[in-house]
Amino acid sequence: MKFRLAEAKDIKQLIKMRWDNTIEFDESKKGESYEEFEIECQTFLESALNSKQWFIWVAEVENKIVSHIYIELIQKVPRPGKVTHPFAYMTNVYTIPEYRNGGVGSKVLSLINKWIKENNFEFVIVWPSDEAINYYKKNDYVHCTEPMEYFPS
Repeated sequence: MKFRLAEAKDIKQLIKMRWDNTIEFDESKKGESYEEFEIECQTFLESALNSKQWFIWVAEVENKIVSHIYIELIQKVPRPGKVTHPFAYMTNVYTIPEYRNGGVGSKVLSLINKWIKENNFEFVIVWPSDEAINYYKKNDYVHCTEPMEYFPS
């Protein structure tokens, strides 16, 4: 198994995995247009992979991506007397069903945790599903209270 950052050659696989992840947890989306989604997602991924803001970590077996985690770096406003480091927003954490419960996702997360420390990012934030809370806890994440939200109407 190989662990690495995603590249442009991975876009088609990442699009399909995002689709599969969504459908697995929300079957009401099955009737949506894959072609429209593919165009939107491809545009996003091309931009993300060419930025210094997004990092998509993958686990690969024989050129097939079996797990991925997306990280967006959020820059903070500088504060006097303190060196400012970005924090990381983790999202789209997914392992294909046949590779689940074998430690693949935890290996990717461990790699990311090491990368976070090495780059002095301040912290990582993730909004886990109820099913994923134990996964994060066993990987040293702390469950915190929810942030406040505003939804414009």
